[in-house]
Amino acid sequence: MKNIIFIILSLFIVTSCEKEIDLDLDDKSGNIVIEGNITNEAGPYFVRITKSVAFTQNNQYPAVTGALVILSDNTGQTETLQYVGDGKYKTTTFTGVTGRTYTLKIQAEGKEYTAQSTMPEVVNFDGLTQDSFNFGGETTYTLLPVFTDPIALGNRYLFNFTVNNMTKKTFEVFSDNINNGMVNQRPLFLPNEDDDKDPTDHKVVPGDSIYVEMQSIDHNIFTYYSALLQITDDGGAGVTPSNPPSNINNGALGYFSAHTTQKKTFVIQ
Repeated sequence: MKNIIFIILSLFIVTSCEKEIDLDLDDKSGNIVIEGNITNEAGPYFVRITKSVAFTQNNQYPAVTGALVILSDNTGQTETLQYVGDGKYKTTTFTGVTGRTYTLKIQAEGKEYTAQSTMPEVVNFDGLTQDSFNFGGETTYTLLPVFTDPIALGNRYLFNFTVNNMTKKTFEVFSDNINNGMVNQRPLFLPNEDDDKDPTDHKVVPGDSIYVEMQSIDHNIFTYYSALLQITDDGGAGVTPSNPPSNINNGALGYFSAHTTQKKTFVIQ
């Protein structure tokens, strides 16, 4: 049985998955779920620890309290995070810097979990350009992220975007296995239909504001999101299944990501 972790996805296209990924879809309800992010922006940074729940249950994830959460990097920086509620643990002085490798160590409920992630260098997010096409009398809009991939092979990108003031995020992943070292040619496909049963689904029309974040991510996080999107596309649309391949050991679900972040806003014309 598939299980829900902690975020809602809306998937319209999956791009640049390097290969088919074998996925374990066993029931993982009751497992520790860890969601940690460090960026090149000023902190604080947060690590959230919860428990997974079965697919048939509501999206209410029990918080894990009383955990020991330690962040460190390969330059000797280290900090023990403080609990601030809702399963979230917060840094105070920790800094994120490109090129460094970060280690997350957690002791929770009698088990220890560790993960590592290396923050890539910044790839400049130069802007967004709009295009559209007509199919069946309906207009679908796309946005092209403008950036130039570095010449060195191995860059990975995560894009997420929201529409207007809605909370629902759409995710897409790109790799440079195709068009390495070139100006990006892969668009983001914007929502093209309304769903009466889901008020967070909105067909994009002129005047809508699109908020886009570009992340440069490491290979493990690319693999995680590629698998997550693959499962969603295979029949779990709208939910996060429990167990794409995590970079956290000892059976934990979720991910730990050190990444760069840049944001742009675009109004559809």
